[in-house]
Amino acid sequence: MKHNRLEELCKQLRLSHLPQSVNNGSFETKEDWLLFLLENELACREALKTSRLYRQAKFPVRRTLETYEWHDSIAIPNATTKDELISLSFIRQKENAVFVGTPGTGKTHLACALGQMATNSGIETRFWRVSDLVAELERQWRNNTLDTFKHKFDKVKLIILDEMGYVPFSKEGSELLFQLISDWYETKSVIVTSNLEFSQWNKVFTDPRLTAALVDRLIHHAHILSFTGESFRLKNALSKTK
Repeated sequence: MKHNRLEELCKQLRLSHLPQSVNNGSFETKEDWLLFLLENELACREALKTSRLYRQAKFPVRRTLETYEWHDSIAIPNATTKDELISLSFIRQKENAVFVGTPGTGKTHLACALGQMATNSGIETRFWRVSDLVAELERQWRNNTLDTFKHKFDKVKLIILDEMGYVPFSKEGSELLFQLISDWYETKSVIVTSNLEFSQWNKVFTDPRLTAALVDRLIHHAHILSFTGESFRLKNALSKTK
């Protein structure tokens, strides 16, 4: 009976994890016991929040910076860029990051690793392959639900747009993506990965003026990294066949 009453009161006080911890451990003072219960409640809340943020982010794979190799074929524009990326200060400053270069050289790995680090820090993040995002924008537009879809990004601080340039877009899709990125301009951080140099983005977007305006918004306040060299995926595949 007492346990049921405890659960009821904790539920009303939104201390849902406390009843399971009441009998855990031994403590010298009541203050130590109470401190343990409250710290455990906060830890459980943070774990649930992080789990929720991971589900919402929809990363395709788990990647970390611990398993990332900052190889010599990555052209980093200045000495502070790497630190700004790793510290996530670029997100707080609402800056972008653009990773351009050869397929298979670690662009998506780095983007996901930074995104997962942001998620662990409580920063709402979303991962989208650009072709999937454009297809979703077109679907929402046809269903007259585009504004509702856009509001799903209101609390998001970091958006990862992967594989820009792999699939060309229709005029309608290009304009919808441009509108969305314009909405995010200087209000959120965007990480873009692409196998195309900026001069080749006209192959993806049908309107040269729209392409120029889109690139301008993305590279303003942006950290641009150029990836060159041999594909890691191809290298590993070849090594396994030997």
